[in-house]
Amino acid sequence: MLAQRRSLAAYLLLLGGSIAAYLAIRAVGARLTAPALAAGQAAFGGGASPHVDHLLHVLVALLVITALSRALGRVCMALGQPRVIGEILAGILLGPSLLGRLAPTVAGFILPPVIAPSLQVIAQLGVILFMFLVGIELDPSLLRRRGHATVAISHASILVPFLLGSLLGLWLYPLLSSRDVPFTVFSLFMGVSMSVTAFPVLARILTDRGMQRSPLGVMALACAAIDDLTAWCLLAFVVSVARSQVLGSALTVALVAGYLLAVLFLLRPAVQALCRRVDRAGSLGQGDTALALLLLLASALATDAIGIHAVFGAFALGACIPEESTLGRGLTGQLGNLVVVLFLPAFFAYTGMRTQIGLVSGAAQWVWCAAIIAVASVGKLGGSAIGARWSGMSWRDASALGILMNTRGLMELVVLNLGLELRIISPTLFAMLVLMALVTTAATTPVLAWIERARPVAQR
Repeated sequence: MLAQRRSLAAYLLLLGGSIAAYLAIRAVGARLTAPALAAGQAAFGGGASPHVDHLLHVLVALLVITALSRALGRVCMALGQPRVIGEILAGILLGPSLLGRLAPTVAGFILPPVIAPSLQVIAQLGVILFMFLVGIELDPSLLRRRGHATVAISHASILVPFLLGSLLGLWLYPLLSSRDVPFTVFSLFMGVSMSVTAFPVLARILTDRGMQRSPLGVMALACAAIDDLTAWCLLAFVVSVARSQVLGSALTVALVAGYLLAVLFLLRPAVQALCRRVDRAGSLGQGDTALALLLLLASALATDAIGIHAVFGAFALGACIPEESTLGRGLTGQLGNLVVVLFLPAFFAYTGMRTQIGLVSGAAQWVWCAAIIAVASVGKLGGSAIGARWSGMSWRDASALGILMNTRGLMELVVLNLGLELRIISPTLFAMLVLMALVTTAATTPVLAWIERARPVAQR
């Protein structure tokens, strides 16, 4: 008891003495005079106040975005929809399409235009990390085990919507594009945007329905894995063509080829050596995490410098890391929740700020929007189903596979944001394609459930 009193007395003496000492210092300093600023010299820290206000709005935006994304994600899951639907809707609702129309003052406080650059950086960093995790989740054994039939189905599910999207570009180009965009680039981008399948969303839909190990589920995952690889290669080609005016197409192709060779013969062996070292250690240490992230940043920086965007480098590095390795499991565990809970909602909100549904006005434009949704669905479903039927699957299984392959979700938004950044598509067409991504993803679960209910009990 006596020791406690002595400690308390010593603490109060220290606290009181510190206050008294500062007051004495302040009294002496108050009599001092500092020199005036030189003529034309800005005040020290002149940007401090705007920075504090800017940070306040960014923190408020992230708070509201994260809370609303989680809430709408739960609602969608309760309705049998993937969480990503609610997260995408949260971004659109906070943007000019709804909140900006109903309560512009509130929207201006939560997502003021001044924070768009900061939100863009956060969103792009989130997409880079997400594509890195998608690359890790990509199981190469699925591609090896399923044989040529899977490759044929997957490529049919890409080529048919790609050609239909390019054909649709003949009508959309004079209506929704400009002469600054060559038709070749526009049509290629339209084809790619119709061909995308969201591998991560598809995997979660199959897991939620307990289908991930069924023959249909394994076939769908294998086809989606090949789709991912093929679609990202096609998109990289489109981006390189779009930017060829700056770098020159021959130089871009040479740089991409050099990067792929470096991935195969330098980066992949280095990553495999790191995986073996981490496997021997049995756990992922800070140093190993730091090295993996350094490799991620270097790979993303390389593809961005080439001119085909940083997400390709992130995806390529992730594909070099086996998911079942200690390194793959550790990185997924460390980064997964942070990316999904914080970074991706920021990407959805940034997409929402750029999505102006009001730009789609008049009966004619809504007809074109419906045509885009129809072409995307018919192309993806039809191409997958026809390829699956030719491979020996029943029409019911082939149709179910086509519905699964029509899932687009987040991957489509990544593609669309690239197109908008490169000014390949207009804001109006961007809004139409975002709606297409929402509708096709939302339709997957109910249509699949209907097909499964129609299946004879003996075949389930």
